[in-house]
Amino acid sequence: MLTGKQKRYLRAEAHHLDPIFQVGKGGLNDHMIKSIGEALEVRELLKVSILTNNTDDKHEVARELADGTGAELVQLIGKTVILYKQSTDNKKIELPKG
Repeated sequence: MLTGKQKRYLRAEAHHLDPIFQVGKGGLNDHMIKSIGEALEVRELLKVSILTNNTDDKHEVARELADGTGAELVQLIGKTVILYKQSTDNKKIELPKG
């Protein structure tokens, strides 16, 4: 579980990132969750955009993404989800303590 300080740090780190995945009309599927999980292993921090043609609740989509990938939900701002998962092989981000 991330602390408030760690979430603030990760939000600042994610500010300049562009979303690399989009959840569209078809919603989430196992293949998309697997792909996002693999990208998290490489990048640790990424943004996912929920398109306007997606009729699912954005909070539910964000929760499903976090649960399906084993990642922490850093922030849901508008229709952009920020996810963080510490990499086992490519650790780049050093979180602040506490």
